Amino acid sequence: MPAAGPPLGMLAELTHRCPLQCPYCSNPVELMKANRELNTENWLRVFAEAADLGILQVHLSGGEPTLRRDLEEIVACLSARSVYTNLITAGVNLTEARIAALSEAGLDHVQLSIQGADAEVTEKIGKYKDGFAKKLKTARLVRDAGLPLTLNAPIHRHNIHQMRQFIDLALKLDADRLEIANVQYYGWAYLNRSALMPDLADVERQVEIVEAARTDLKGVLNIDFVTPDYYADYPKPCMGGWAEDAFVIIPDGTVLPCHAAQTIPTLTFDNVTETPLAEIWQSSPALEAYRGYDWMTEPCRSCPRKELDHGGCRCQAYAVTGDAAQTDPACILSPHHDKLRHVAEAAVAAGEDSFTYRRI
Repeated sequence: MPAAGPPLGMLAELTHRCPLQCPYCSNPVELMKANRELNTENWLRVFAEAADLGILQVHLSGGEPTLRRDLEEIVACLSARSVYTNLITAGVNLTEARIAALSEAGLDHVQLSIQGADAEVTEKIGKYKDGFAKKLKTARLVRDAGLPLTLNAPIHRHNIHQMRQFIDLALKLDADRLEIANVQYYGWAYLNRSALMPDLADVERQVEIVEAARTDLKGVLNIDFVTPDYYADYPKPCMGGWAEDAFVIIPDGTVLPCHAAQTIPTLTFDNVTETPLAEIWQSSPALEAYRGYDWMTEPCRSCPRKELDHGGCRCQAYAVTGDAAQTDPACILSPHHDKLRHVAEAAVAAGEDSFTYRRI
């Protein structure tokens, strides 16, 4: 079915290049090199088309988006159209001068990823020397520049024990928001699942800590919590529904409804170098494939929760069942729900401790 209305948000993966090598990266295992990235002219055109389409906010991501030398120009283009810009960065190569330039260009917000609550875990995961100290410095420079700051903490077996330290760190750095994001097992995380999956007891302790902190710090620190699908009873509303109000553009200009959509081999996605963005949003067969409710099978089709979770994740349904139209296995009503839990238990039991690090 066609889009019900204009999109509100857009994730722009400007590049797959990154100085970090995180083994849970949501980028695909087959990373794009710089020669496949859209040039400045094309990105600026696409952002103008997005603003015309009604986009209200753009998340500038990667890889590491600050490796793009035209980032200030991109931010200024969006700011001129009153589009809210959020920079998602590892924060290891940002200088005070660069932060000032981005702020001057109109940047609205910085989201800083942290791999651990201390130097040891951060360097183990990111495989980047002195990364923790550089991240702390960047956080302080961001706040000194007067920009809002979110700390994003992807959680897995090797840092789930640091929940209280992550919260303390967010308070110490004067962050406005802390995102506790349990790793989603796509891309590199899927490849490293046996080395990353936490056990259920640790997840349950994590939930207790987060819920207590949300109560204690209400009005002081906003804490968002992304639960781990493999231990959930119900699925998340992935991206607010398949191409319902947001989309992703990857470095070569391909438009996706979510990060991992290309893992569904039956779909072919359009590219902004060949088709106007408005046309893609309105009538791309790939974006139409799982919009609304007509595609749903039972028990989703008659379930009242479908208006909350939009059927959950199509990519996960495909990965576990081989059919993207099946009920998300994260849902307790799915006949494949136990399979997801068994995968988690097997991953934990495997006890893997070495990673295949992200590399282009």
